[in-house]
Amino acid sequence: MKVDRIGDRLISAGLISSDQLDFALKEQKRTGDRLGNILRQLNLITEDDLAKVLAEAAGIQYVNVRTMSIDPNVVSLLPEAVARKYKVFPIAVENNSVTVAMADPLDVGTIDRVQQQTRRYVKVVSSTEFDILTTIDKYYGAIREVGNLEDLIEDAVKQTEAKGASEGREDLGLVAPVIKLIDLLILTGVSERATDIHFEPEKNLVRVRYRIDGVLKQGPYIPKKLERAINSRIKIMGNLNISESRLPQDGKATVSVYGKPIDIRVATFPTIHGENVVLRLLNKEQLVIGLESLGFSERNLSRFTQAISRPNGICLVTGPTGSGKTTTLYAALMRISTPERKIITLEDPVEYELPLIRQSQINVRAGLTYAAGLRAILRQDPDIILVGEMRDEETIDTAIRAALTGLLVFSTLHTNDAAATIPRLLDMGVEPFLAASSLVGVVAQRLVRLICKYCKQEVPPNPELALRLNVPDNKFYAGQGCKNCEATGYRGRTVISEIMLLSPRIQKAIMERADASLIREIAREEGMQTMLEDGVQKAINGVTTLEEVARVV
Repeated sequence: MKVDRIGDRLISAGLISSDQLDFALKEQKRTGDRLGNILRQLNLITEDDLAKVLAEAAGIQYVNVRTMSIDPNVVSLLPEAVARKYKVFPIAVENNSVTVAMADPLDVGTIDRVQQQTRRYVKVVSSTEFDILTTIDKYYGAIREVGNLEDLIEDAVKQTEAKGASEGREDLGLVAPVIKLIDLLILTGVSERATDIHFEPEKNLVRVRYRIDGVLKQGPYIPKKLERAINSRIKIMGNLNISESRLPQDGKATVSVYGKPIDIRVATFPTIHGENVVLRLLNKEQLVIGLESLGFSERNLSRFTQAISRPNGICLVTGPTGSGKTTTLYAALMRISTPERKIITLEDPVEYELPLIRQSQINVRAGLTYAAGLRAILRQDPDIILVGEMRDEETIDTAIRAALTGLLVFSTLHTNDAAATIPRLLDMGVEPFLAASSLVGVVAQRLVRLICKYCKQEVPPNPELALRLNVPDNKFYAGQGCKNCEATGYRGRTVISEIMLLSPRIQKAIMERADASLIREIAREEGMQTMLEDGVQKAINGVTTLEEVARVV
């Protein structure tokens, strides 16, 4: 398989640029490593991206084995030890053949081994190593390496009680079953694609919940008597002060799941029933860094590309917390990043490391605020700057002046829609002529859940909802609930957005301090599709549901 063919396929898929491929090929000459490995090490593509392209190049079907519902009788054809050793998983049987998902579908030795074991002709499809190992744990015995949840809780209670109240908090956090219990809860979160794990103290228990596809899902209940031990273990992992429970704390940790590093942000917060603890799971393999992969409509993708291709100015992404703003900004930076450009970011915190980009994070205790950091960045001779958030007047003023002196600046703001960004900037002290002359575009976005493709069916629209959203008479779809989507009818998320490009008419309206409604009207006349319209169109296209659009807009 030719290297340049793989590179060309990655470019055609919109996953990398030609400049990024050139840089990776130079690294390949220097290191002698495979191109795919180098692109993954540079965080330009994910394991999933590479598996899809390699499968396509080899003429082999790619499947996401984690999302499939597989007959246990099929799974039983292959012993767990063989499946785990060779990173292979049986997914279907037809007549005298068995179809298996393999991390390396060109490994003839593994194919022969499976054929001998099953005594059937082997058909091969491709999947990622991570997805195969996750599925092995799911079907072969519920993560037996760590242990059974109920048994771990029982052992943890016995051992923490045996240590007695006289033991220090750190000793409680080092009890073996407690360590295994936390490992199991994190492993479960990663396996179920959770972005956050919540440990919520109540009067008589600790509730565990997972945020999956933007919605909290109930997890196990843990006895109240384990609360101190669990909190201590998490604080040890996050390098926090174990004895401090009266004040909020933030920390970070890194764990290995199936050989993949998972970064964890730890945040504690005191409540009347104890410390509420949230773990944010940052899985680099799940980071989507191609603009085309985020879910923008073709129309909005073209408008966004137009905004970020400007040589200078400010491009803002707005939306509430958890609406995907950081991912969109990272994807934009990766689209325009070249070896000839210097890009520097200032974030709080740095969530994912990006190649060819100098990333830094604020440290308020040390005096590195957004305003102070941005002033320092301007002395680093950058071409493009990303500022995590426009928090205060000084930061905004510095960013505007940077844009007016020839730099391209990206940042975020908390507003409900694109047009509302203008009055918000003026309220924060920005002069209308500065806003009009520096701003090049505003992206407002939300994340909606995708209809599960395994149980998707045509359904009649909710008449009240259709009337409220002013939806035309059309076919609509919904998931009926199945094992693949945990009976929710949804699996995965995509973006709905509106993109306002600054035009002479909008600039004139800003100078006249027009309100958001007038600016929105002008933007729509000039081609902006609102978030609601984008969401309704995705519902008509069978991507999401009207209920989901109404939930987030």
